[in-house]
Amino acid sequence: MERGGCSTVGVGNGDMGSQRDRSLVPERLQRREQERQLEVERRKQKRQDQEVEEETSDFFAAAFARERAAVEELLEGGESVERLEEAAARLQGLQKLVNDSVLFLTAYDLRQGQEVLARLQAALGERRQELQPKKRFAFKSRRKDAASAAKVDAAPGALAAKDILASPPPLKEEGGFGSSYVCGFSNLESQVLEKRAEELHQRDVLLTELSNCTIKLYGNPNTLRLTKARRCTVLCGPVSTSVFLEDCSECVLAVACQQLRVHTTRDTRIFLQVTSRAIVEDCNGIQFAPYAWSYPGIDKDFEGSGLDRSKNNWKDVDDFNWLCRDEASPNWSILPEEERMVQWD
Repeated sequence: MERGGCSTVGVGNGDMGSQRDRSLVPERLQRREQERQLEVERRKQKRQDQEVEEETSDFFAAAFARERAAVEELLEGGESVERLEEAAARLQGLQKLVNDSVLFLTAYDLRQGQEVLARLQAALGERRQELQPKKRFAFKSRRKDAASAAKVDAAPGALAAKDILASPPPLKEEGGFGSSYVCGFSNLESQVLEKRAEELHQRDVLLTELSNCTIKLYGNPNTLRLTKARRCTVLCGPVSTSVFLEDCSECVLAVACQQLRVHTTRDTRIFLQVTSRAIVEDCNGIQFAPYAWSYPGIDKDFEGSGLDRSKNNWKDVDDFNWLCRDEASPNWSILPEEERMVQWD
C-alpha cells in the first residue's frame, strides 16, 4: 500500500509539471511574437531613416548645385561691386548649407563641397582684385634692423615686392589669398605682433615663416592662413570663412571659424570654435579644445562674422588619413582639461 501511495504521488507530480509546461507555452509564444513585432518595427524604422537620409541628401545636392550655379553666374558677370557683394552673400549662404548638412553628408561629399567653396572664394577674391584701382609700388630705403621685420601688410591693391617673394604662392583653390585684401606678417622671429579690428575687417590674413612669435589678431578677418610656423602662439578673433594651417609645428592656435583645415602639421594645440567639422591631413600630435580667447569687442566681431556662436563642433574632426570608423585616429586627440589653462595675455 505504501508503495502504491508513493507511486500515486509520483504520477500526480508529473501531471502538475506537464500542466506548468503547457501553461508556459502561451507565454513563450507571446514573448516570441513581441520580439518579432519589435524586429519588424526596427526594420521599418531603419527603412524610414534611410529614406529620410536619401531625401535629405537629394535636397542638399539639388540646393547646392542651384546656389553654386547662381554664384558662378554672378562671378562671371561680376562687372560691378553690387554683383560681387551679391555673390559674396550667396556664397555665405552656400557655406551655411554645407555646415548645416555635415551630420548626414559622407566624408567624400563633404570634402567635395568644401573644395567647391574654396574655389568660389578664390574666384571672388580675384574678381574683387580686378575691380580695385591699380596702385603703384612705393619702395623706401630702410635700415637693416627694420628690414628684418618685414611685414606682409600692404594696403588693398599693393604688396611690397620683398613680401611677395617671402610669401608662398597664393593657393587659389583654398581661400583666394592672392587677392588685394591680404595682410599679415612674415619672416619674423621672437616678436610680439598685433593687428587691430580696423586693419583686419573682412581681409585675408597670411602668417608665414614665423618662429617663436606671439600674434594677436583682434577683429573679424575673412580668412586666415598660417604656414611654416614654429613654436608660435596665434590668437585670432572670429574668422568669417576658412582657416588653413600648413607645415606648422609646436604651435598654439585659438580661433573661431566656419571651416578649419590642417595639413602637414605636428604637435600643435588648437582652441577651436567651428560650425562645420574640422579636417586634418598628414598630421600628428594635434590636440583640440574649445575656443577660450576673449578681448573687448569680441561680441561685436562675432556678430559681424556671421558665425553661430551657439554652434561649436570643436571635437568633431575628420582625419583624411584615418578611414577606420571603429577606432579613434592616432593623429589627433582631445586636450585634457587640466592642460587647457593658457596664459593668453
